[in-house]
Amino acid sequence: MSDNQNLLAGQRRALILDEVRRRGGIRVSELTRMLQVSDMTVRRDLDVLARQGALEKVHGGAVPVAEARTHEPGFEAKSSLELSAKSEIARAAAALVTPGSAVALSGGTTTFAVAHQLLEVQELTVVTNSVRVADVFHNAQHLSEGGRGAGGPAATVVLTGGVRTPSDALVGPVADAAISSLHFDVLFLGVHGISVEAGLSTPNLAEAETNRHFIRSARRVVVVADHTKWGTTGLSSFASLDDVDTLVTDAGLPPEEREEIAAHLAELVIAGGDDGEG
Repeated sequence: MSDNQNLLAGQRRALILDEVRRRGGIRVSELTRMLQVSDMTVRRDLDVLARQGALEKVHGGAVPVAEARTHEPGFEAKSSLELSAKSEIARAAAALVTPGSAVALSGGTTTFAVAHQLLEVQELTVVTNSVRVADVFHNAQHLSEGGRGAGGPAATVVLTGGVRTPSDALVGPVADAAISSLHFDVLFLGVHGISVEAGLSTPNLAEAETNRHFIRSARRVVVVADHTKWGTTGLSSFASLDDVDTLVTDAGLPPEEREEIAAHLAELVIAGGDDGEG
């Protein structure tokens, strides 16, 4: 069987992971039929996802990782997942920002995507505990100074300092003290999981505390999370849905779940689809 050339490897692996999470496990034979690719291609994809810690290989297929509540994948492991959804979410989120705002971004691959979109917004003050997010603005400034970039005035970036997590977020007392001394117009917050019962959660206890400080310092809290985060629960809850002003997610979220979320939030934005407000 020839491989399906319509799907890039990252897109194919995102679909595989989505099916594993949704169904609680899947066989290689089912994936070959669903994706119209060879057995070898599926096994290579499972090997990559297993090395990233995104799933666990078993005889004949794959299942979700057993330590889901405490396992914290690294930045690289998460960066290849739900790429198109993150891109759409980032564009929709950046549209919520006005020039001259004070904006905070937490760590995560979705906030990393938002940072790239915010390069087009002029005169921002950006506070972040993400090394990756800070690098986005730093690199853009160097390109502009070298005559290879365009756009409005460069953002002023404040990097909190702190202890680095596997997802390249800076957490702990140093980060918490820096964040608590500041005030933001809007916070873009990435999450490990989100649900009605557990609210916003993360596997990292120190990151949970740092996120609480972010939320207390923000006038508007915007959670940016693709549809696979809904129903996932990490070890530590750090906020309820009542603490969130806006959730920006993607069109992969089923209609029944959109209704459930809209009942608890002031605003639900479906990136790449219709916007809803509850």
